[in-house]
Amino acid sequence: MKWNRWTKGGAAAALLLLVASVVAWALVGGERHEGSLLDSCGGSLAVDEANGFFAGAELESRGHTGEWVGHDVEYCSVSARNDPDAGTLQVQLRPAAAHRASGAAEYPGAAPLGYGWNGSFAVRGGPEAAVLVDCAPLAGKGLLVLVGTAKDARELTREQIVAVARLTTETARRAAERFHCEGVLGQRPDEVDTTGEAKRPVAGAIETCRGVVSAADARTLGAVAVGEYRAGRSLTEECNVRLRQGGGLRINAYYGPSAQQEMYLDARYPGSVKGIVTRTHTCPGGLGTTYFKITPPLLPDKQPVSFDGPEREALNALLVSFAEASAARHGCSLD
Repeated sequence: MKWNRWTKGGAAAALLLLVASVVAWALVGGERHEGSLLDSCGGSLAVDEANGFFAGAELESRGHTGEWVGHDVEYCSVSARNDPDAGTLQVQLRPAAAHRASGAAEYPGAAPLGYGWNGSFAVRGGPEAAVLVDCAPLAGKGLLVLVGTAKDARELTREQIVAVARLTTETARRAAERFHCEGVLGQRPDEVDTTGEAKRPVAGAIETCRGVVSAADARTLGAVAVGEYRAGRSLTEECNVRLRQGGGLRINAYYGPSAQQEMYLDARYPGSVKGIVTRTHTCPGGLGTTYFKITPPLLPDKQPVSFDGPEREALNALLVSFAEASAARHGCSLD
């Protein structure tokens, strides 16, 4: 019997959230012209990195502050004056409590930003980056900075793609000073990872699936391979375990606003989490309540595969192993 890989029943909800985010950018609080790039996003915009993306072109910015799930969020955009083909950089600054993350922060396939940051980088058409900084003065004890451009990465130079990550980290650095954040800050990125998922034998896992599936659990579940992503401190992580019967198990970790969003969606659409095993853990600072989940494949009738007895024990063991390894990477012990 073939099993179909599970797809989230709440996908429509996620799409609606994406649409809402776009509408919010255009409408919430109105849009205004900035008097100077130095004033953009409350003075937090890393102007040098923005200039680097546009190779020294004359720039203009727009921005506004709006309310998102009860919290003030700052939006600003930067573009080359009189050159619409150059693309636009969009920046958001949110307190961690303003959940419903977007962009690289919520994407399970994002690579860790690295360089000492809790952050993610992804290319989905255009490059996107996200950074979460511990910040006790802000609601949720964290500051989330999101940067992205709709400009197709194939039309950008490697330096421009890296510039998106640099704009994110250096804007986060300026914002952290402005909001009196106490979190440890990382370094300015020299490079970004765009390798995506790697498929390996279970015993050959070296990234997000490393140490997750023991030999005994692999035999019990019929696990034959894994699909994993670069291990690090991404705000959303994933490990896929392929099964001999077909389909596979998807194991995820969510941090900060990403965790809040996923828990919100799972609670609002309970039918989408049938058969899923979850656990939570409180981490320090902006990471907040971390959410771990393992999702079974679906049968042809769209019902989740049922795991009982030894298979259920093995399933739980996979989630525990993944959660412990992921949390440790993020400086959060599950002990």
